[in-house]
Amino acid sequence: MKKRVVTLGEVLMRLTTASNERFEQSDSYAVHFGGAEANVAISLAKWNVSTANITAFPDHTIGKAAFNYLRKYGVNTDYIKFSDGRMGLYFLENGVMQRSSKIIYDRFDSAFSKLDPTAFNWDEILENADWFHWTGITPAISASASQICLDALTAAQKLGITVSGDINYRRNLWQYGKSPLEIMPDLISKSNVIVGGLTDFENCLDIRANSYEEGCRKVQQKFPTAHTFSTTQRKIISASHNKLSAVLYKNESLHVSKSYDMENIVDRIGGGDAFMAGLIYGILHKGDQGALEFAVASSVLKHGIPGDANLVSLEEVEQLLKGNDIGRLLR
Repeated sequence: MKKRVVTLGEVLMRLTTASNERFEQSDSYAVHFGGAEANVAISLAKWNVSTANITAFPDHTIGKAAFNYLRKYGVNTDYIKFSDGRMGLYFLENGVMQRSSKIIYDRFDSAFSKLDPTAFNWDEILENADWFHWTGITPAISASASQICLDALTAAQKLGITVSGDINYRRNLWQYGKSPLEIMPDLISKSNVIVGGLTDFENCLDIRANSYEEGCRKVQQKFPTAHTFSTTQRKIISASHNKLSAVLYKNESLHVSKSYDMENIVDRIGGGDAFMAGLIYGILHKGDQGALEFAVASSVLKHGIPGDANLVSLEEVEQLLKGNDIGRLLR
């Protein structure tokens, strides 16, 4: 039976400088839409999972273009709101070789940040859902976005739906008078699958540890609903050459993935979301080690695709896992 996954989060318009140019050089920008949770929904939709992204757009042509972007890739848009506020933006200067990439956010007062929490009937939205996914970006945006996230998690927990949270700590986002330590513990207490590293545990939960296994055990002791933990491990050789692997902790066992050498990276934005989508798909359809390997392979393929979304098929991920057709011209 086809699985159903619901995600919650803001979608931004992304403007990227041309041909690895610096901001001060570029007189044209490539336009994409993207958001951590929407990126997850798009990946899963391409893998024959029914998905819906809950978000809001300004009621004008650009907002409708973002709306149609999600529909184009098979994401259900029935619960998306059009409201006051602007379209959030971010600007990307892609790094290359030893020069780092740069991002500038311009998302203050967006339509999503101003959403009324009472606008959503979560029992209706989550009907027949197998999974709900959120990230630490949403509660950092505004008090109302934080409340919407809490309402969604409370409803999902009540309905017995598996909940995943990509903690995704962003220090500069918390600007509305609340700190992560005031908000994140309650959200994590209602989650089952946690993606985050030791820095995330420290900043969002005030939990410190010397190893990933120790950190996961401490989180689990405090929040017993959490049963699965995962994080990627990235070795940066240069902006365009990274090595990627990941670990998964469950039932007091640490699973370690294969490591991939990624040379000539095209676009690393969305790589973490591709990993998250792969982990959700893997947990729904494979065992623990299989889920981890699928997630890493999914993320690796995203690094070769411009834009935020991981536009790869299920078959392409499976072929990479098998070591088949890597880099070949397929006719």
